[in-house]
Amino acid sequence: MTISFKGAHFPKDVILHAVFFYLRYGVSYRDLEEIMAERGVDLDHATLNRWVSRYAGLIAEAARYRKRPADRSWRMDETYVRVKGKWVYLYRAIDKHGKTLDFMLSERRNKAAATKFFARALEVNGLLRKIVIDKSGANTAGIKAINKMLKSFGCPIPIEMVRRKYLNNIIEQDHRFIKRRIRPMLGFKSFASAASVLAGIELVNMIRKGQFTPGLRPFQQFIQMAG
Repeated sequence: MTISFKGAHFPKDVILHAVFFYLRYGVSYRDLEEIMAERGVDLDHATLNRWVSRYAGLIAEAARYRKRPADRSWRMDETYVRVKGKWVYLYRAIDKHGKTLDFMLSERRNKAAATKFFARALEVNGLLRKIVIDKSGANTAGIKAINKMLKSFGCPIPIEMVRRKYLNNIIEQDHRFIKRRIRPMLGFKSFASAASVLAGIELVNMIRKGQFTPGLRPFQQFIQMAG
């Protein structure tokens, strides 16, 4: 997947540098405007906002199929994010070693959302052996729906479901990187923008974890994702 920068008034590397810097570090758009000006790039914070909203999610989507294989024992949980003054849900899954498997922003926390998230995660990570969740009824129903679907496809062994909250400490700790980065943002103004920015933050977190090309500098890995 190659991301088009056609029509942009700045070079691709300038745009990617600004987007990566915003996603990776705790800076505001106005702070980033000053940083870019120090490097001889004159633009305003509204332009930076548009770049991040437009490109972060596209680059993250391109990266989903390029990460290294993960373990078949998963941990899944959701955390809360404020969008337009309301709480929405960021579904997240990691393997037992802490590697990010997938993520999805949802306006609802119910069986349909959980099922959609599990199906999405299976699409790019393959069949898992076991999943640890909390005691959420929606997540339990979602996994049961996935197992029913797998059985209809001829899969003889269902996904083992473990509902023990203390075993999910690893993903609750992993939420902290995401929460720490979005805290200064004081919420998002639109669901689409929130989904794009959060996907970008998840991506740079995965780069930090060494899930793509270890040994290559993080920004160079980010450039690779953009094609």
